[in-house]
Amino acid sequence: MVDLQNQYLRIKPEIDKAIQEVLDSTAFIQGPQVNLFADALATYLNAEAVVPCANGTDALQIAMMALELKPGDEVILPVFTYVATAEVIALLGLTPVFIDVKDDTFNIDVDQLENKITNKTRAIVPVHLFGQCADMKEILRIASKHELFVIEDAAQALGASYTFTDDVTKKAGTVGTIGTTSFFPSKNLGCFGDGGALITNDSTLAEKARMIANHGQKTKYYHETIGLNSRLDTMQAAILNVKLKYLPDYEKKRNEVAHYYDQALKSVDEVKIPVRATHSTHVFHQYTLKANRRDGLKQYLEGLGIPSMIYYPVSLHLQNAYKQGNIKVGSFPAAEKLSKDVISLPIHTEMKEQELDFICQSIKKFYNG
Repeated sequence: MVDLQNQYLRIKPEIDKAIQEVLDSTAFIQGPQVNLFADALATYLNAEAVVPCANGTDALQIAMMALELKPGDEVILPVFTYVATAEVIALLGLTPVFIDVKDDTFNIDVDQLENKITNKTRAIVPVHLFGQCADMKEILRIASKHELFVIEDAAQALGASYTFTDDVTKKAGTVGTIGTTSFFPSKNLGCFGDGGALITNDSTLAEKARMIANHGQKTKYYHETIGLNSRLDTMQAAILNVKLKYLPDYEKKRNEVAHYYDQALKSVDEVKIPVRATHSTHVFHQYTLKANRRDGLKQYLEGLGIPSMIYYPVSLHLQNAYKQGNIKVGSFPAAEKLSKDVISLPIHTEMKEQELDFICQSIKKFYNG
């Protein structure tokens, strides 16, 4: 699905030099590369501040702690997404409130949003799924009307741009109250281990997030609030600092792969190629089809040595950990249908045309014989 080895080999001298500098300095925790990377990413995103942390799940938790959400508060999130978004809500004693998604863009269905808001609602967590932004203009309008926080989960869409109707453009993660992202190795900007970050244009909120990520302290041994031990280690920061300058090129290459798939597969009646939202660019963390006979297609591709993935085979409301008594099968029809239809094809920066041709011809053969 992702060729990390050849991506590394392409920039090996720079990566190796960055790693060696950390080894030579032995500043393995909170070395200078951490702040250098945070500043570079903030500049790239045109954000006030980036707060690095240990992983994307921690970033979500730190965001909710920094916003002082309390047990019993309700947080709205899409039901078709990775579990981490719901996980931190539950861990903090908050109440996850699920909402269905659009069956074309896979993002949160803003048309259903206001009906989910109660007097206990404190925040909305739009997840920019597969690489493009949710409808942030409408989400911000509703959030402002009801005085709610907006926590962007931009782990799959770092680098994507959202354009408002007045042509103002902002990067994913910088539009809401606070944004979060992940640097898991397979992400568009991935490190060689775990890593994450928070993004905000509120300097006070950034300072609070930094404090929470560092055991709740500004000054060592003086703890002002309950916090976590959540650090991006120096080695990962050094690697990310190298890879960040290649992120626009990575996005370009992923879009080229997506365009190839589009042109090759748009004539296959039993699959639907990804829809691009008019308000957002797409960075294609995943290239996700809706396919008839999805499971048969996956099995057929496996037989040919072609990897594929199903994100996500079970919606959150049907997961044992998150079942709620009043929510049954059929409660979120779009998400439940997507769970049966979606399949993601390999997409990464190192794909060759012959690989793409083989994948596309194999899909056509499955459907057309």
